[in-house]
Amino acid sequence: MIDVQQVTRFFGRVMAVDNVSFQVEKGEILGFLGPNAAGKTTTMRILTTYLPATSGTAKVAGFDVHDQSMEVRKRIGYLPENPPLYPEMRVLDYLDFVAKIKGVSPSDRKKAVADAMAKTGISNEGKRIIKQLSKGFKQRVGLAQALVHNPDVLILDEPTVGLDPKQIIEVRELIKSLAGNHTIILSTHILPEVSMTCERVVIIDKGKVVAEDTPDNLTRKLSGSQRVHAVIAGPLADIQNALSNLPGVTKVQHLGHTEAKQAQQFLIESKAEKAISPDLAKSVIGQGWDLYELKSESLSLEDVFLRVTTTEEEVDRQ
Repeated sequence: MIDVQQVTRFFGRVMAVDNVSFQVEKGEILGFLGPNAAGKTTTMRILTTYLPATSGTAKVAGFDVHDQSMEVRKRIGYLPENPPLYPEMRVLDYLDFVAKIKGVSPSDRKKAVADAMAKTGISNEGKRIIKQLSKGFKQRVGLAQALVHNPDVLILDEPTVGLDPKQIIEVRELIKSLAGNHTIILSTHILPEVSMTCERVVIIDKGKVVAEDTPDNLTRKLSGSQRVHAVIAGPLADIQNALSNLPGVTKVQHLGHTEAKQAQQFLIESKAEKAISPDLAKSVIGQGWDLYELKSESLSLEDVFLRVTTTEEEVDRQ
């Protein structure tokens, strides 16, 4: 449904997007991630025909974004970070206006607006003035304008920014419900949201794609080590020394003191080839210390994101 091949974009001498390539299958939700100034918004603006690429090609539903931009626009619904709303208009009038400028025929317009409002849960808000709506409902109106012409592709830039936790859950569930009928690119800084919503992730940094896969596969590929969380009662320095000397251990991080159990918390990393938990338990018990907790931890999507977007110099400063 979306095919991006070696897309590059310069602003003067500054390269904002550097040879970016990725594909999105029909009905898929793709998480498009990256730190600030990574090139996310520029890429999305190229896909939505707001900006031309300096080089490379991008196609939506088989149409080239440069040579067939009007055909692409018919097939895309775009929700920018700040929804393009007219605050003095009523919701129903605004969506009817948007449907008109997006080419929905007069005979189909009423149903198209009603369907978009139903999908986004604003059917009862049609007569309200947009500026009087809550932030969450304004976001839903913005999503309804992206949906009103029933596009093949939805491109959503930070759709839950500024929402409260309840509104975030509601919008997240709404986006998930749209998958299958629509192909969705979701850009967000809220990484748990990506894990719960997206089937696949593309991470971009400094204009380049630095990782692409499912969240679970990225975690497995980039871990390369085991991580164990332990809570141990005993002398701090002695525990740290004993843990550091275990075979395969590469890092021991002291996480602080637990008041309830008068114990110390540690995060221990080891090479992936051998399970560290049995040796750790034997060592602690052999020293006569109390072992209150021992559990394996996997990388989160946040860990993956930091690993692929953090330079060695930045790691040294942390």
